[in-house]
Amino acid sequence: MYAATPTRATPARSWTAPHSVIEAMAIAAYAIGANQGYVYVRAEYPIAVERLTIAINQAREYGLLGKDIFGTGFDFNLDIRLGAGAFVCGEETALIASLEGERGMPRLKPPFPAAKGFWQKPTDINNVETLANVPWIIFNGGAAFGKFGTEASKGTKVFALAGKIKKGGLVEVPMGMTLREVLFGIGGGIKNDRQFKAVQMGGPSGGCIPAHLIDTPVTYEDINKTGAIVGSGGMIVMDEDTCMVDMARYFLNFTRDESCGKCNYCRIGTKRMLEILERITNGEGKDGDIELLEELAGKIKDGSLCGLGQTAPNPVLTTIKYFRNEYEDHIYNHKCTAKSCKALVTYTITDACKGCTACARKCPVGAISGEVKGQHVIDKEKCIKCGKCLETCKFGAIEKN
Repeated sequence: MYAATPTRATPARSWTAPHSVIEAMAIAAYAIGANQGYVYVRAEYPIAVERLTIAINQAREYGLLGKDIFGTGFDFNLDIRLGAGAFVCGEETALIASLEGERGMPRLKPPFPAAKGFWQKPTDINNVETLANVPWIIFNGGAAFGKFGTEASKGTKVFALAGKIKKGGLVEVPMGMTLREVLFGIGGGIKNDRQFKAVQMGGPSGGCIPAHLIDTPVTYEDINKTGAIVGSGGMIVMDEDTCMVDMARYFLNFTRDESCGKCNYCRIGTKRMLEILERITNGEGKDGDIELLEELAGKIKDGSLCGLGQTAPNPVLTTIKYFRNEYEDHIYNHKCTAKSCKALVTYTITDACKGCTACARKCPVGAISGEVKGQHVIDKEKCIKCGKCLETCKFGAIEKN
């Protein structure tokens, strides 16, 4: 992880992880009278598991975990529990079910985990990022932590920059920085200096924030106003070549797959929305599809038990809100605005062709014909739209429409 910027220092909690998390859990356990803690980690993260195991063993060796810690009479033990990678287990009651050896599915609330949680005992659940702040705050004071961020969104937040950005990775920034400062000041801007189009915030269940809102402060309240969420801190950057309809389809495909199936609205509703998006990106969209997507999204948000279903439609709703023209282009003009959806793209050879035959030789299906030093032609029926001709041509004679 990195500190934010040279001009705006942040609490460097990341340098002491995972010990900061272990210390915080011991402090929290002492505060509420608990003597057992669990860190739930996806089994797909072996490096994290290995390092956390080392840190827990070190803490035990130093007497920071175990019986009668520091002679206070306080006992606290900490164990790791591996999850199978289900996205829904980010919801607290589904996580508890998984800890108990059951299928990870959310439970009705109330009772809340604070009243009845793990094995029906009062349970405090927090993200490790939240806990990692605790030792720093106790050592430096709440006022010092409050100097970072804004009045309503205090402190710092770790974000994962990914996608079409020059400098991807984990960055820790004070809340209140603008998206422009994060993406261009820290992330270095868009790859290949392409035009910034949107950023998906909050993971698969987040929302797309368009370029004209790039000066939005990164606070919980301001990001929520855009239709996105801060969530886990993901920032997936998109440039002008990204199709927003296909991006919505991509994220909804993920949440559809990760639905535990308990709620009808989430299990069936996300499937129906995905079917519509697949039709649209395949050039088979029809009048009324946009309105149907909006109606289904509202039903899924209102009828789902947990946060997965309640937020699953966000990528669709925000792309419709900010990029409705792209949906309309797909449906009514049978055209992909970003020239990205394979079914809606065509390749044409212009009169700039020199007849070098390079494209014809590279075409895997023999869809290009023509005489040497003469203009070539693409057979639209044979063309599989692989784009090899566009990559091969050195004279800019291939147009993608």
